[in-house]
Amino acid sequence: MARVTIEDCLTQVNNRFSLVQLALQRVQQIKRGSPIMAAGKNKDIVMALREIAAGKVTLENIDSLDMGGGEWLHNRNEGED
Repeated sequence: MARVTIEDCLTQVNNRFSLVQLALQRVQQIKRGSPIMAAGKNKDIVMALREIAAGKVTLENIDSLDMGGGEWLHNRNEGED
């Protein structure tokens, strides 16, 4: 895949809002150490969009892909009252 477009991703995700949420969550996972499942050497956001366009990352499987542990968000929110 030479270029990834929003239209490529929207074939896998229902709307742009969901796409933004999914891509953000995936980039955060990649930054925490989750392996990238798409070929290429681009910035994390581009790689996340490639994974989404290829159908490797979906709203249904995003939580199971987190290898870096998602407890940091839970712990961060505990202190807010």
